[in-house]
Amino acid sequence: MLKELKREAYEANVALPRHGLINLTFGNASAIDRAKGIFAIKPSGVEYADLKPADMVLVDLEGKTVEGKLRPSSDTPTHRRLFIAFGEIGGVVHTHSSHATAFAQAGRTIPIFGTTHADYFNGPVPVTRKMTNKEIAGGAYEWETGKVIVERFAHDNLDPLDFPGVLVNRHGPFTWGRTVAKAVEAAVAVECIAHMAMMSLSLAPALKPIEPALLAKHFKRKHGPGAYYGQK
Repeated sequence: MLKELKREAYEANVALPRHGLINLTFGNASAIDRAKGIFAIKPSGVEYADLKPADMVLVDLEGKTVEGKLRPSSDTPTHRRLFIAFGEIGGVVHTHSSHATAFAQAGRTIPIFGTTHADYFNGPVPVTRKMTNKEIAGGAYEWETGKVIVERFAHDNLDPLDFPGVLVNRHGPFTWGRTVAKAVEAAVAVECIAHMAMMSLSLAPALKPIEPALLAKHFKRKHGPGAYYGQK
């Protein structure tokens, strides 16, 4: 099972540059085995072209490396914090994709203007508050990054399955899903809708958000008990 977990994490990681979401070695993906409390994550700083499934590092929810010759991603504590807080997710992805990161650097949510966005998010893509100097310099920066994400969702009572991603202020997007493949899909969607939002604002700077009825229609046809999009 853990060999399969490594393969899933590997496939998710190598999908990121294929979708144009990665520059250099920025970004990572992880997949968790909930029954064992272990997740597989990309090793730190390794080129995507050089990755192999066996390179994936296994880490438990206490932060201990269970298996792996390489150091896990420096973002491992953030992934761990999200896995602990969001019990229904099975994978996490972090990228520095250009358009989504531009919104994050500006400290702006991605406004919801159309149905493409509504197919994935039940509202704007949220952004965290800025991290404090203490959180940045206190020796647990990546864990604190996860905490501000969790804080943002708790503050507005957001369901992480209705909002499968967030922008970390000044940093970039993190996404997740019931599987790591779904987390990758959410990362692709966030970059796509960020790009479209920028283009929409350039054409109509005073553009209003999507109408609530249209948002609800598109989100609910893909999500929840009444969903009818796709095949059973």
